[in-house]
Amino acid sequence: MTSANQRDGRDQHNHEDSQRWRPSPGEQSAERFWEDFYQEKDSVWSGKPNPLLVREVEGVTPGTALDLGCGEGGDAIWLARQGWRVTAVDVSATALRRAEGHAAEAGVGDRITWQRHDLARSLPEGPFDLVSAQFLHSPVAEEGEREDILRRALDSVAPGGVLVIGSHAAWPSWVDSPPQDVHFPTVEEVVGALRLPEGQWAVEVAETIESELTDPEGRPGRRHDSVVRVRRAG
Repeated sequence: MTSANQRDGRDQHNHEDSQRWRPSPGEQSAERFWEDFYQEKDSVWSGKPNPLLVREVEGVTPGTALDLGCGEGGDAIWLARQGWRVTAVDVSATALRRAEGHAAEAGVGDRITWQRHDLARSLPEGPFDLVSAQFLHSPVAEEGEREDILRRALDSVAPGGVLVIGSHAAWPSWVDSPPQDVHFPTVEEVVGALRLPEGQWAVEVAETIESELTDPEGRPGRRHDSVVRVRRAG
């Protein structure tokens, strides 16, 4: 799902990779798909943190964090630099090796624990003050798999902690003929799929955001993403 079921476009700075043809769900396992994905290139993502995560977390008092689908480690390394103790997971062993190396180079390797999980089957044991699920979209996920993972992620959030979900809301503006039929969840669908128990959670942020960015040829473009932040009662 994005790589740990890893992200098809989790890092918004690499657009070509996020728009290549993808197999249909069930054609191959998440582990095999994402291993192949990462082994195609020496580096896939930019290494920068996802802007939606930065927007929601920057300035928050650090504690423990869980990064679901960490890929090559951009978000986990940024969180560690802010003072968080991070558990970062991915289904791809190749991605995790790269991420661990990047963290060591950044001088924050001692603040991050790397674990390999197929999120459809397992998540690390919590609780965590922050659970981050940025662009957890996977072309090989079964129907409803992403929603199930996000609901289980709620159980990993500590009392008073937050779950931050970043999602693509549409194809980028330059994609006139989408390579496949994809349903991008609305903000309302993301919140509704969580099935938040009444009185136990507060929806603090639920927005669709338009961002300006360049297309693969360097021309001006834009895309729409959504961000949801829910907080568990203390």
